[in-house]
Amino acid sequence: MSEHRKMNIPLALIPMLTLIITIVISLRYLDTGSHMPIVISTAVAALVAIKAGYKWEEIEKYMMETIGTSLQALTILLVIGIVIGTWIISGVVPSMIYFGLKIISPKVFLLVACIICAIVSVATGSSWSTVGTVGIALIGIGETMNIPLPMVAGAILSGAYFGDKMSPLSDTTNLAPAIVGAELFEHIKHMIYTTGPSLLISLVLYGIMGIKYGSNAIDKTNIDIILNGLSSSFVISPFLLIPPIMVIVMVVKKVPALPGLIGGSFLAAIFALVVQKASLAAVVTAAYSGFTSETGMATIDKLLSRGGLSSMSYTITLVFVAMAFGGVVEKTGMLHVIVDKILSAANSTGSLVLATVLTCIAVNILTASQYLAIVIPGNMYKERFEENGLHPKNLSRCLEDAGTITSCLIPWNNGGVFMASTLGVPTLAYLPFAFLNYINPIISIIYGYTGITMTKLDKTQKNNNPVDESNS
Repeated sequence: MSEHRKMNIPLALIPMLTLIITIVISLRYLDTGSHMPIVISTAVAALVAIKAGYKWEEIEKYMMETIGTSLQALTILLVIGIVIGTWIISGVVPSMIYFGLKIISPKVFLLVACIICAIVSVATGSSWSTVGTVGIALIGIGETMNIPLPMVAGAILSGAYFGDKMSPLSDTTNLAPAIVGAELFEHIKHMIYTTGPSLLISLVLYGIMGIKYGSNAIDKTNIDIILNGLSSSFVISPFLLIPPIMVIVMVVKKVPALPGLIGGSFLAAIFALVVQKASLAAVVTAAYSGFTSETGMATIDKLLSRGGLSSMSYTITLVFVAMAFGGVVEKTGMLHVIVDKILSAANSTGSLVLATVLTCIAVNILTASQYLAIVIPGNMYKERFEENGLHPKNLSRCLEDAGTITSCLIPWNNGGVFMASTLGVPTLAYLPFAFLNYINPIISIIYGYTGITMTKLDKTQKNNNPVDESNS
């Protein structure tokens, strides 16, 4: 960049502070959502960029480029809306809820929900696929058991993101070591030290919460009414569990998410026509605008009236404006000058890990992308970790400890938008109960300051481009 186009700290902080102030005012005092604060902050960021010497044509290009990186996620959001609508009208979701109510006790529900999601996400490597399949059913089961939905959503996300971090099939799990020069399975083994205790602590907390809420939640009469309502409104059969099983198997077989989800939705549409005897018009309507339950039972109608492609419009517009803001602050160097300032103060191992974790979270907040929250800090801190004699797998672990799993805790981030839309629970409502997602970064920081599991480079690695031992 030419000298007059270099950002400085005072300029870079203007759009960041604007975002924070407008978001707080909008969410806390006006209750008007996140869209307009981000639009205002994007406009301010553009003005700052122009002040620094950028032309509007360049700024617009940066926004379009960054929005382009989110198109796959946006397409998946649209398809998830279709999946929810078709899975409900076909009886897939009602059957999952029905059998779940039959076999899961309220006292252990939160614990079991977390474990189920952890298993599925390890198998699929995707928190999004996990939440979009078994997560939908678990939310329904939890609601019928009168367990607070933010708690249910928190348990689902803790399990889903455990697998998203620990599965070799996960894109972020492959991205983090690739960015810093670590080896995949060494990276995964190194994450066990932070992610394992985080999951165990989370399971203990869900177990305690389940005892507290589950002991009062069971109402056999109410459960029987719901079971009867579901069975009288839909054909309930284990056969109807084939679509979610098919989606999970396809993801495990490395079929891309989009064709897998579309296939699951198409199969569910066939089941709706053949098994539930729904009309073609009703199936198409459910896919586009969602399913409307009219059983006359308030609990079931509230539970099953959802989904559809059009229901994702709020979510998609939020992602658009968030990515536009991220494009301006990242491409014009605003984010980089702030991170460089932080980097200059990070000298010890503890302060370096703390800086990495905070930077990942900040990038998640400012760019609305968990991928950028791995790529940007990874590139910026790679040399500093090497200079401090730290193995690159320490950095790749930090990137995942903070970059991957905090995305769903930010209302306008791709992760937060998707999870809130799919589960029907606001991000800030489930945030306190997504234990693993904020316990994990804390444990990572503690390890940094205590030196626990912070592997050092040997002399050979330090004198050459560091790679993991298994690649040497």
